[in-house]
This record gives sequence, C-alpha cells and structure tokens, in this order.
Amino acid sequence: MLTKLRLRNFKLFEDVEIELGERVVFVGPNNSGKTSALQALALWNAGVRRWVEKRGSGNIPKERAGVTLNRRDLIALPVPAANLLWRDLHVREGYRDEGKTKTRNVLIEIDVDGVDGGQAWTTGLEFDYANEESFYCRSRLGDDGQRLEVPAAAAEVRLAYLPPMSGLAASETRLDEGAIQVRLGEGRTAEVLRNLCWQARERGGDAWSRIVGRMEQLFGVTLDDPQYVRERGEIVMTFRTARGIRLDLSASGRGQQQTLLLLAHMSANPGAVLLLDEPDAHLEVLRQRQIYDILTRTAAETGSQIIAASHSEVILN
Repeated sequence: MLTKLRLRNFKLFEDVEIELGERVVFVGPNNSGKTSALQALALWNAGVRRWVEKRGSGNIPKERAGVTLNRRDLIALPVPAANLLWRDLHVREGYRDEGKTKTRNVLIEIDVDGVDGGQAWTTGLEFDYANEESFYCRSRLGDDGQRLEVPAAAAEVRLAYLPPMSGLAASETRLDEGAIQVRLGEGRTAEVLRNLCWQARERGGDAWSRIVGRMEQLFGVTLDDPQYVRERGEIVMTFRTARGIRLDLSASGRGQQQTLLLLAHMSANPGAVLLLDEPDAHLEVLRQRQIYDILTRTAAETGSQIIAASHSEVILN
C-alpha cells in the first residue's frame, strides 16, 4: 500500500506532500491538481519500472546514470511534448556561481512511501528533461552521494489508471491488454468497456457473477455474458431490463456504463493501486454514495488500494 506522495516541480505543484491510505479521494475545484496527483503516481510507476529494467542489477554508472523515458511510454499520461510535465514549462533555470551566471536543468522529483507486509519502504526518483520527446529518469542521491536502490516492494507496485466514461461505441473490436491500456490512458473508454467485461468473464471464478449481481442491485438490469464474434473480430454485449426486454449495451444510460466500467476495471486489476479519475461522473447524487460503498467493498475483496479524484462533496459526508 502507498502511504505518502511528495512532489516537486510537477505540473502545477511546486513542492507538496500528500498523505495516502487504503481509500483516498482528492476533492476540489477544477484545475486544483487532483488529476495531476494521479498522473504523478503514474509517472513514478513508469520510472520505477524502467529504472529496474535497466539498472536492476545495481551496476549504476557514475556518469549518465539516467535511463531514458519517451513521452509515448507514459500510457496513463499522454502529452504531446515532454516539457508539459514540468511546472510552468520551466525545464531550465539560471543561478549564480562565483559571480557568474550559469544554467542547470530543473528536476521533477517524485518520492513515494509505502508499506508491504508490515515493512515500510521509500523510494524517490528524479526526472531530467532531454527534449520534447524524451527525458531521463534516475533514483535520487543518498546522503553518501550514491544513487539509492529501488526497493523490491516499490518495483512490484501495480498501478491501474481509469478515466471517466466517455460514451460507448456502437461496436467494439477485441483488443489485447496493451491496446486496452493505451486507450484508457487516452481517455477512450468508449472503445474498451466490452473488452473489460470479456476479460472478467473469461477469467473465471465469481468475478463476473459479482459484477452481474451488483449491476442488478443498482440498476435493476441483468447483464448477458459478452460474446466474441470471431467473423467480425468484435465483442458484443446485451442486457435485459426489469421487463425482460433485451437491449444492446450501447442503449444503456451513461451512469450504468460508468458503473460497469468501474466494476470491470477493478475486476481486471486485483491487488493493484487503482487511480480512478472522477469515478462518480454521470451519477446522480444518491447513486454517488452507493457507488463509493461498492467500490470500497470491491477493493477490499480484491486487495486493491483506491486513490480517486472527484468533484463530489457527497463522499465527504
């Protein structure tokens, strides 16, 4: 579980420390940094994975210790230019040294604390701008001047980002896992809902039956099993109303689609840190409280941590 996030020079954050826990919801007005905090965690996770991949052996060169990250590697954080990650776009700064003016790169610094099996851990990364397409990532320096090792527990953290529902496409091609994650990062949830349901159904166990039961409890509808139409390479899905009328999933309301997206996504990512951006989108006030109760229960069942961003004040009551 992640317990603390510290940020410097990332997007609108100059220097901030955020306490985390099993269930955390960032609530605030527009442009206050809620989504940016989720994205900072996604950037940290991408950096940890690349650092461990390239420097996991512990053989860290003294010169050019950084590993390269391309902006396209940031699946949950798509940006057209790398400098958009830096606060006020400032990637370099001037300073005085022995009466002379010099320049140096501004570093994004992201530190994350966590606990695993009762053992606390911490790891910090710094990100150094290279050009519009890429930047360097490296572990922070310790007091002895050496790069700190990334704890195994940090390397094992799985983050799963989910934006709000953006409608539903009339048809949906069957996708592999990588293609699903790319579309989620780009906010194209309309193209993956049936795929997530298909994954839950194919996984076996009681994951799919739980989703069906909770959708019936909340909306009075019965989900039919998603079907793969091999001839068209598409996944199709229907549901039955309380009066027994069978409709295509695209005929359902946006709130129903949003709820199904959340449940299917959580089912697909057991044990992960779930970064949920506006999970209450498209839900009326009474339903918002219900969905947070269900998310909390589902997270406990799947051993997941929830870190969400919301505009809703209902959940604070």
